[in-house]
Parts: sequence; C-alpha cells; structure tokens
Amino acid sequence: MQILSEQEILRREKRQQLMDLGIDPYPAAEYEVNAYAKEVMENFDKDEEKYQKVSMAGRLMSVRLMGKAAFAELQDSTGRVQIYINRDELCPGEDKTMYNTVFKKLLDFGDFIGITGNVFKTQVGETSVNVTGLTVLSKSLKPLPVVKTQTDEDGNVKTYDAFSDPELRYRQRYVDMVVNEGVKEVFLKRTKIMNTMRNIFNEHGYLEVETPVLQPIPGGAAARPFITHHNSLDMPLYLRIANELYLKRLIVGGFDGVYEFSKNFRNEGMDRTHNPEFTAMEIYVAYKDYIWMMEFTENLLERIALEVLGTTDVQVGDKVISFKAPFKRLTMRDAILEHTGFDINGKSEEELRAACKEMGIEVDESMGKGKLIDEMFGEKGEEHCIQPTFITDYPVEMSPLTKRHREDSSLTERFELIVNGKELANSYSELNDPIDQRQRFEDQLALMERGDDEAMYIDQDFLRSLEYGMPPTGGLGIGIDRLVMMLTNNPSIQEVLFFPQMKPEKWPTASSTEQWAAIGVEEGLVPVMHKLGCYQVEDLKEKQAGKFMNDFIGMKKKLKLKEIKNPSRETFEEWIEKAEQL
Repeated sequence: MQILSEQEILRREKRQQLMDLGIDPYPAAEYEVNAYAKEVMENFDKDEEKYQKVSMAGRLMSVRLMGKAAFAELQDSTGRVQIYINRDELCPGEDKTMYNTVFKKLLDFGDFIGITGNVFKTQVGETSVNVTGLTVLSKSLKPLPVVKTQTDEDGNVKTYDAFSDPELRYRQRYVDMVVNEGVKEVFLKRTKIMNTMRNIFNEHGYLEVETPVLQPIPGGAAARPFITHHNSLDMPLYLRIANELYLKRLIVGGFDGVYEFSKNFRNEGMDRTHNPEFTAMEIYVAYKDYIWMMEFTENLLERIALEVLGTTDVQVGDKVISFKAPFKRLTMRDAILEHTGFDINGKSEEELRAACKEMGIEVDESMGKGKLIDEMFGEKGEEHCIQPTFITDYPVEMSPLTKRHREDSSLTERFELIVNGKELANSYSELNDPIDQRQRFEDQLALMERGDDEAMYIDQDFLRSLEYGMPPTGGLGIGIDRLVMMLTNNPSIQEVLFFPQMKPEKWPTASSTEQWAAIGVEEGLVPVMHKLGCYQVEDLKEKQAGKFMNDFIGMKKKLKLKEIKNPSRETFEEWIEKAEQL
C-alpha cells in the first residue's frame, strides 16, 4: 500500500475534481509551442510585434493571487517568465470556472500548463505574458521542494530550504534539475563538450563507430570486469571495460581513423572520481604515433575549452587550469625522480617493492614491476601535476598494448595526460607486432596466476587480427566524465552524471486495509495511523494504549474525520494486543 502525505492526498483529490469538470489532467494531444522563456526575456524589447501571439508551456512555479487577477511564474526548458492572468480576459464569457476554480483552486506548483497570450511590460518594467488561454497539460501528484531565496542589501543571494542533500539530489535528479539553478547547465555543457569533440574528429574525416558492450573476453584495459551469463549460448560474457581491441580490429580492416564514445563498466571501488559505469572516448588513427597524438590532444582540449567556456583558463576548485597549448612534457622516470628522489631506471621488481615500502606505499606480492611503478607515481607524483602535463615513456611492464620505445626497448611510447593531479587522457603508439603482443599477454597471464585480478586476458582473436597486419597507429582515450568535471568545476563525478550508481533505495511499506481490518481498524482510520507513524500493523507493538489514544483522537480531529466515532481505550488495548500476537 502506497504511503501518501496530506499534500499528495489533496493533489489526487484535485486531479479527480478536474476530471469531474470534464478536464483531462493528462491530455494526449500535441500542444504547439512557439516561444520560450529565455528568448522572450532577451528579445521582446528588440521585436515587440513578434511576441503578440505566443503559445508557451511549462511548470507553474509560483502564484500571487490578487482577487480577479494573479501573477505567476512559468518555468520551461530555458528558464522562467512572469505571466499575468486576469479573470475576465481568461474567461470573457459568463463562465469563470477556468479562473475561479481551475487556476485558483485546482492547480499547484509543479503542474504543467500551456498558455497563449501576448507579451507586455508591467508598470515596473517586468517582461510578462498576458494570458488569454490556459490548458492543463499534466497534474503533478507530488509537491516539489520549495527553495526560497532572499537578496540582501549587498546583492548577495541567500538560499533557504535548499534541496541540497546529495543522496536525494542524485536519486531524484529529475527534481534536482527543476528546483536547483545551474544543474541543467552542467549537462548542457557535457553535451556541448562531446559534440565539439565529435565535430573535430569528423572534420578530420574520422569515422564514428559502435563496438560490442557484451564481450567474451574483457580486454583493452587492466580492470576487474562485471560478469554475466548468456543463457542461449550457455557462456559467460563480460561488460566492456574498454573498446580498444575492437577499434584496432577496424584499423586492421582498412579504416584510417575510427572513434567511439563508449559506456564502460569496471567492478571496482566507488568514490568522488570513480563510478562503476562511465563514459570514455577512444580514437585510433593509422600512420600516427604518440608524439602526433600529444599535439592532437592539446589542440583538441584547447578548442573544447574555447568553444564551451570561451576561454582556456578554467577554474577548478581554488586553482586556475590553463588548457592553452602546448602542455608540459615529463617522462615517467623524471616525474618519480623529481618527487621521490628514487630512480626507477634498471631496478628489479624486488628493488621497486622495497622502495615502495620505504615510501609508505601499500603493496603486495601479486604486484609486478608495472603495478609497483604505477603505485609509486600515483601516490607520490601524480598529485603534483596541476597544470596539464604529459607523463611520457612508461616502462614496458606497465603497458602491455603499447609499442616499445624506438630508442629504449625497456620503455614504451605512451603518455598519460595529468590535470589537477588526475589522469585525463591516455595514449599509445599502438603495438602492432603480433609476436611481441602475444608475449605481453602471456606476461599478463602470469600476473593473473599470481593473484593480480586486474591483469589482462589473452584475446586470441585480436592476436589473429594483428597477424593479418595492422599499420602503425596512434591511439588516444579520454575520460569524458572527468573532463566534464574539470570544465564545469565539479569535484564529484556524481555531479556530472544524470543518474550515478547508488545503493538500492529502501521504500517505506504499509499494511493493506485488509491487514488493518484483521485487528479491528476500519479503513477510514488508516490515514490517522499513517499520520502517527504507524504504517504497518506491527508498529502498534511499541505503543502505550493511553497516550496513543490521546494522540490518535487529536490527529483524527485535525483530519476532520467527524463522521467516524472515536474508539474507546479498550479498543486501543485490543488493537495493540492483536498486533503483539502477530
């Protein structure tokens, strides 16, 4: 049984009253819109004639009644506009029901309405819409949180009763976007970031593609996968951790440049910068290398910042990050040496493990050289890279899909772009030697056997594709969520995802009217029980008959249930006794 508040009960009654008046609270017909709040507010002064016959739609967000007239606010997808409703203009005939009953009594904040009329200026100069027609488009049954603001003498805006609890905001993003200014803007910028990136790739002639989300082997990255099962094929499948190996297959197949915005899934920890489901962009271009990709990446990010924000100087927390190209370059060896004094060059696994322990870095026996170096840089070097910095030339043990360095075979041609202490992009001169690639996969298999649950699987089909020949290729991956966090100055990944992963919500449940009747509580008294916090029959076990009787009769009177006789003390004792026997 659904538990309803007083407001929710009242709104359901209003819904029925609308239907009794012959008004469908959820009409199916198209409602034609020819104007929006933002354009009306910005353009009315320039072209008054254009706005003499407007049709608008949105949520009713505030009402100021003044007898035969009222001012209200309409909120659509672009913003808010004031509307003016005069009873006799809305209802020019004898029947004033639309104003006196529908607008004044049966509409609530949050209801969707359509209006027609003309735009004008009030005596105080406020651009407003004079309403001559009103249509109910959708009756809301739950009240929106009422966020109040007040501007002090210095122009500072103070917010009261804010809808600010993070868990509520993330669970009910639909409410968050309606009542909290600026939330929608984050997601509009997210789309603009991705569209700008897509436009740049398309200008270069690269092809946007789609690759499988369900994969027989979780390849292309070092991460723990989600596992599922295909019933018809009777085989395990893995949710994609990366799309790299499939995109490289397309380069083998003859495309010069391919890219994909992919949803990836990793069964790992959750925090302010990690969500188990995330968006990445990966692009592969034939006949390029990681040096070309560095220049391509810095130019890409510079243009995105300019097109989305109008500047390359981006406020991130208390820092200003400059995305003006070129970016700083620093080798992995030099970065670790600079911040720890330890030179990783030529060191054995045992020496690296001992150095990590000496630095206070937590390690275990399953970690190979690559993982140890990665932990060392992650713990001691990464946080110092505030301005965009390319960390280059990673040890070969860290990069099983990367071509060996042309000048030092112990290194690979790889960079990670670190911004504000976090990885933003990762790029390789892609390994296209099938013999070397097979050996790297086998080295990963050895790590897996030692207990490294993030080691890569061997993908035999990918190896077969390389044996047919893949041209020299440069690859790049960018974390879209993290890029959006930076360009919108949000420290939490949950702020840039419409629906971040959450623990299951616990829904309150209530006993049915039949269950209440079984202990003697008639249906008309169940709302009183709910108002006193007794949603289930078992809740009565904690009650004392005398006090509960007084509270119950007081609440019954408040709810104006005069037609139902007050139960006796003996009745309350009987209810509690029966509840205790359950």
